[in-house]
Amino acid sequence: MTDGSPTPLRPMPDDWRRALAVVAHPDDLEYGCSAAVASWVADGRQITYVLATRGEAGMDTMTPERARSLREAEQRAAAAVVGVRAVEFLDHRDGVIEYGIPLRRDIAGAVRRHRPELVITLNHRDTWASGAWNTPDHVAVGRAVLDAVADAGNRWIFPELTEQGLRPWDGVRWVAVANSPTPSHAVPAEAGFEQGVGSLLRHRAYLEALTEEDPETYARRFLADNTRVHSSRFAGDPAVAFELFSR
Repeated sequence: MTDGSPTPLRPMPDDWRRALAVVAHPDDLEYGCSAAVASWVADGRQITYVLATRGEAGMDTMTPERARSLREAEQRAAAAVVGVRAVEFLDHRDGVIEYGIPLRRDIAGAVRRHRPELVITLNHRDTWASGAWNTPDHVAVGRAVLDAVADAGNRWIFPELTEQGLRPWDGVRWVAVANSPTPSHAVPAEAGFEQGVGSLLRHRAYLEALTEEDPETYARRFLADNTRVHSSRFAGDPAVAFELFSR
């Protein structure tokens, strides 16, 4: 804007019914956008979660074998709090996800299987808004999502998916990137905020390994800060912000 004020965040499109959220780890959506998911589900929209890994390398205090089943269970419980019943895992290795053909194929297969209009992922940029370096898993999955939504609609890319009964789907209209350092759109956070807190708290074992702070205090403070940071660009209201790519 010419007066130096920050550019307002635009409301997210609402003329869709099905969304697919694809992220790297259990907890990525709870840290990123679960309050928005809660409000969308309450509005009657269908949302499916797809996780590239089961988060097995995420807890220094626990072996990967034990963490895998625990974090999967916590993710399913977290999804249920915001009304998401369908949770799938692609079983890539946590911490060493590689951007490439296998990852693109798996995500394109999920897009064909669920046929969403909106696809949601987490920040694929090299850094967060704070300037902190992003993790390779987030970057690889986020970038693969942006490519795979196009792959899913092209019958000549991954024809093996068609042979498996997954017909091409070119109906994705937007990709929404949560926690991007350059957001463009937002969803009011207030309606789904408490469910968002409850959803993050379902990752209790992970939170207890991550911080010595009381998990409820930590979860509520983190999400309150995360939804307030863009309020000046969204009529002063707490917001879940996204960088939106149209197709």
